[in-house]
Amino acid sequence: MATGQPVTESGALRLSMAVAAFIGIMALVISALSGSQAILLDGLFNAIYAVVGLFTLRVGRMALSPDDDTYPFGYGYFESMVNACKGLLMLGVSALALFNAVTALLTGGNAIAAGISIVYAGVATASCVATAFALKRISRHVSSPLLEADIENWRVNALISAAVLLAFCLIPLAQALGWYAIVPYVDSWLVIAVVLLCLGVPIRVARRAILELLNRSPQPAIAEPVRAALTSTLAPLPTEAIYIRMVRPGRLLYVTVHVVLEPGHPLSIAEADRWRAALDTCVRRISTPVLVEALFTGDRRWAAPSAGGDPVEAAATGPEGGAERDDGR
Repeated sequence: MATGQPVTESGALRLSMAVAAFIGIMALVISALSGSQAILLDGLFNAIYAVVGLFTLRVGRMALSPDDDTYPFGYGYFESMVNACKGLLMLGVSALALFNAVTALLTGGNAIAAGISIVYAGVATASCVATAFALKRISRHVSSPLLEADIENWRVNALISAAVLLAFCLIPLAQALGWYAIVPYVDSWLVIAVVLLCLGVPIRVARRAILELLNRSPQPAIAEPVRAALTSTLAPLPTEAIYIRMVRPGRLLYVTVHVVLEPGHPLSIAEADRWRAALDTCVRRISTPVLVEALFTGDRRWAAPSAGGDPVEAAATGPEGGAERDDGR
């Protein structure tokens, strides 16, 4: 990347997609020539990432757009959807590769051409490491869940390629030592090892994205500092209860603060707007982009958690004593 040019999210995602396409095409060709299922697995992973990358670029642009009549809560959930698709696709490919590897083991293994396989693994390892470093440097200037997911992918990809390279180098060594019996099984065992060791990554990516789609509250590392800052900012205001709710679809942190004031406490519209500005400022010191909505009321029914039923019943069964609450936790 040219240091004199501003780094953008779309530029980083294009780099990731281009390298994935290069490795994917190379792997699919080499797997046909070498007969290696491990290389085929690597090629499928990268080909999937390159195809999904086209949607990732589009979603990255959409996520920067404001809400509208069609999507009144913005486009952040599309980021979570893309990451969930990536994780689930990787899980599907892993399951298929594991099935094929076990089948090969039970039917006598799989003989491969070690020379061309070693060359491929070396090129793939170097490409993955270089891409991971480049994206990590870019992430220092660009905050993006899509980019973070790609960085995690390239780290794992680099480890897989390095493991494949090491295993393929063992084939000529085994042949030189006369251990011909183990050679047909190296490729299948390599696929099984790679899938089992790296299975946690697609599971983690998919799980995190699906929980975002289900509107679960962010992780405590994000939620707790925001909650503490909001509570501290509102401390001078006489309140009966403060209800804080947070979700984080993609990169956007969406926070609603419902403040129940003490009976008879006057609060003009101008004063309420000043409090809203103060709340927005305190959250932006912790996380951005962020959308903070604050509601001030003297009646708990308009702030208490509700499942859409009668707000009077929700207020009657709500937490006692004005306890702070963050729904979804």
